[in-house]
Amino acid sequence: MNDVGRLAARYVNGLHFNNLRGDLFGGVTAAVVALPLALAFGVASGAGPVAGLYGAICVGLFAALFGGTPAQVSGPTGPMTVVMAVILTQYTALYPDDPARGLALAFTVVMMGGLMQIAFGLFKLGKYINLVPAPVVSGFMSGIGIIIILLQFEPLLGHASLSGALAAALALPWALTHPVRDAVVLGVGTLLLVYLWPQRLNRIVPAPLVALAVGGAGLYLFYGGQVTTRDVEGQIVHFIGQAKIIGDIPTGLPTPRLPHIEPALLVDMLKSALILAVLGSIDSLLTSLVADNITRSNHESDRELIGQGVGNTVSGLFGGLPGAGATMRTVVNVRAGGLTPLSGAIHALLLLAVALGAGGFVSYVPHAVLAGILIKVGTDIIDWDYLRRLRHAPRAGVVMMLTVLALTVFVDLITAVGVGMVMASLVFVQRMSDLQLASITAITDPGDEAPLSAEERDIMKAAGGRILLFHPTGPLSFGAAKGMVRRLAGFQHYDVLVLDLSDVNNIDYSAARAVEDMIRRASAEGSSVHLAVRHEQVADMLEREEVLDLLPPGHRHDHRVSALRAAAEAVTRRQA
Repeated sequence: MNDVGRLAARYVNGLHFNNLRGDLFGGVTAAVVALPLALAFGVASGAGPVAGLYGAICVGLFAALFGGTPAQVSGPTGPMTVVMAVILTQYTALYPDDPARGLALAFTVVMMGGLMQIAFGLFKLGKYINLVPAPVVSGFMSGIGIIIILLQFEPLLGHASLSGALAAALALPWALTHPVRDAVVLGVGTLLLVYLWPQRLNRIVPAPLVALAVGGAGLYLFYGGQVTTRDVEGQIVHFIGQAKIIGDIPTGLPTPRLPHIEPALLVDMLKSALILAVLGSIDSLLTSLVADNITRSNHESDRELIGQGVGNTVSGLFGGLPGAGATMRTVVNVRAGGLTPLSGAIHALLLLAVALGAGGFVSYVPHAVLAGILIKVGTDIIDWDYLRRLRHAPRAGVVMMLTVLALTVFVDLITAVGVGMVMASLVFVQRMSDLQLASITAITDPGDEAPLSAEERDIMKAAGGRILLFHPTGPLSFGAAKGMVRRLAGFQHYDVLVLDLSDVNNIDYSAARAVEDMIRRASAEGSSVHLAVRHEQVADMLEREEVLDLLPPGHRHDHRVSALRAAAEAVTRRQA
């Protein structure tokens, strides 16, 4: 390896030049798969096909060079496109007389989202993003898939795409009764092709690319290139026959767009950017896990977030769609031999070559063909595996999944993820509380199963049930606090309470307050309390919250046996 190669390998994670043939084939194959998807995502977002192409180039190149998953191929994805479509609609609607202003705001949001991803990586938040529970991810991804499918029915039938899933669903009956012949033929033909294309051929020539070529070239040849232009609500729309086509798109290098921020909209822009950043991070890291499983390697989560952030920042700067790690393109890349970031970079550079000179061909691609390709993408995104397991899956997970799915489709993405995480946290706290309460041993008459030494068992038996030993283990948190107090309330006839916290290694504020309540309750009923604490963190928390001040001198112990000895002496004094 020459000096340039060694320098590149030093700064690009996983880069080496021992797999040039595989990386070349992988990059070419990934580019072939990415081209029709990039165009389709661009059209679906409302930013235009060239925005999808620029997004695939920028995110694909910079995520490969600066990311932490060597074999991953990045670019516009279904979930990111859905969010971008909402953002574009939101900001362009604010300035109907000046759409360029709305576009500038929308692409500034993309840049801000990229910068947030870089911050996530720098602050090492990658491990936390991986903590999103599977039911939440499943509901979210299935909801995204349903949104993509709903939004593509109108273009498939020859009508303009609507801006929301609910609006698209409500308009579907009218669209079904007023189909555009040429568009329906192309759309249905595309669906048949992408679903029925043999898998062995798909590895050589991907079905979306075949659909793109057959649909565009076939329509052009059938009508002999007769392109008509119609003015619909002030917009220039291109048709061949009755089928709407992409029309003229710019070629060449994009012009940088300087960030545009309006103070009155800053909070909304930050919220939109946060949605992009969180979604792009989750999407990318999930794909990184897929890449790890295939290549038997381990990605660097935080570095991957930085790479994705750089790619999205550059993409927004050049008017491209935001992107993330793309599972299908990554799998295709690896199966074709791509193993290093070189394959992702080759994929992006090939798309750049297309952007510089293929505008003439792409302009004849019908919207119905792109809609057919995207409906296949939508069905692939839906988590069918989890849906098949609904009958046997835990009920709490099913409720979470369906709630997140419904909120994703009918409300918005950030609400769906937020509600899903809150639900998951509550379920987790409940389960941990149940485990903590189950770990508590509360006995007055120990049997052989009690976790006691022979001396401790003899002390308890000699006391004749007058000593209550309350023995939790492991960490104690707020979830178990009230349960502990209720558990103690079930015991009434005892003279001495031994609170054995010697096997508790961590305690929070709420649990400390629960210990205080237990001491006060026992004292109010005329029982004395002896406390055994061994771990320093537990003792510090109880001392900081002034719980230890409730104990008389000599009632705090380091070991359970000494606390039981003192309790036995207290019982003896009471009986004397």
